[in-house]
Amino acid sequence: MAGTSGEFQLRKIALAVYLPTFLFAAGESAIIPVIPVIAKNIGADLATAGLVAAMLTIGIVVGDIPSGAFVARMGERVAMLWSSAVALVGTALAIFAVSPLMLGFGMFLLGLATATFALARHAFLTSYIPFQYRARSLSLLGGMFRAGGVAGPLMAAGVIALFGTARSAFVLTAVFTVATTIVLLFLQDPESAFGKGKKVREPDGRLLTSGEDELERETHGLFRTVWNYRGVLLRLGTAAGITSALRSARTVLFPLWALSIGLGDSDTALIMGIATGIDFALFFTSGQVMDRFGRIAAVLPSVLIMSLGILAVSFTHNMPNNVTMFILCVMVFSLGNGLGSGIILTIASDLAPKNNPAPFLGAWRFSADAGAGLAPMGVAAVTAVASLSVAAGALGVLGLVGVFLFVRYIPRLIPKSPHGLAPTEPPSL
Repeated sequence: MAGTSGEFQLRKIALAVYLPTFLFAAGESAIIPVIPVIAKNIGADLATAGLVAAMLTIGIVVGDIPSGAFVARMGERVAMLWSSAVALVGTALAIFAVSPLMLGFGMFLLGLATATFALARHAFLTSYIPFQYRARSLSLLGGMFRAGGVAGPLMAAGVIALFGTARSAFVLTAVFTVATTIVLLFLQDPESAFGKGKKVREPDGRLLTSGEDELERETHGLFRTVWNYRGVLLRLGTAAGITSALRSARTVLFPLWALSIGLGDSDTALIMGIATGIDFALFFTSGQVMDRFGRIAAVLPSVLIMSLGILAVSFTHNMPNNVTMFILCVMVFSLGNGLGSGIILTIASDLAPKNNPAPFLGAWRFSADAGAGLAPMGVAAVTAVASLSVAAGALGVLGLVGVFLFVRYIPRLIPKSPHGLAPTEPPSL
């Protein structure tokens, strides 16, 4: 694929590539701030409400395992249509939920759908976009997820204020999901512009296989790959999992905290929407910092600020101005999260073997998502045994452990210069 042709084709199909991502992400994000509220309204205590909210992330982690084989077998467009259908089923269960169990299962289905949808679109861009345009295309993909994360909660806040019920956010999710399906059905299939199975060439002359072959290699032997690279995954993979655990505060810890200090549904959605907007505004900053000053220059301030933001909120529950302090801590956390945009994906690419990166990247993604899935369960467990403040403090301290692991091992494994970062094989340590 020639450079000019590739650029023209990407521009020609950009709407079909990125619009479904934005719509799906907005629909998923619309409900995140209100899941604990709805769970409490149908009989859940605070710890159970946290577990229900965590089912969305758990569904994503579980979905990481079979999604590669499913996308490889069905094709990315069909897989995304099936994901939209499963998301609609999960949303319907949530709308009509009469128990925390029913609501939790609906969130689990939505998580499964999200994992498959995200992998399908990522796989398409990785497999079909030429190397010289890949970074820009993937950055824009991440931007669409973040833009959806801004639009969803903000629109949910307006809808909740208009109709007076938190469940109306789920109706908004259903509307966005139906819109995603319509776009996928009636806009051009992006794959047709490149030709099914067409290969793209790396700068070193190496040909990347098509998305189906790449995903098949990624899916088979996932757990064997985890074992083979257990050394680097134990160190930096653990740090990546901790970072994902910190980021899960946006979906579980902060909405629970807002509920515990008496914030209303629409207020919570508005605060989380503004916070996500701060995150989105810093989207390109992290990449520029990493390219100019090395990976640790973005990772260190990002993870440290997120950890301190969560630690700070743990001391504010009984303060007279706890709402103001909560908002301040959430905004500080979002600043740190925005400064770290793309750090987990970038470090994974730096460490992946050049000749066959997919198995290692699959193992890395599973490790990172496992942190995101386990953290909400940990928050719910600690809240049940002790309190939400203790759970927040424990998560903040865990984040400082992640800071130490990054500072200790990034300089050892990844040189400061962005050139020639990927070793032939990930080091086993």
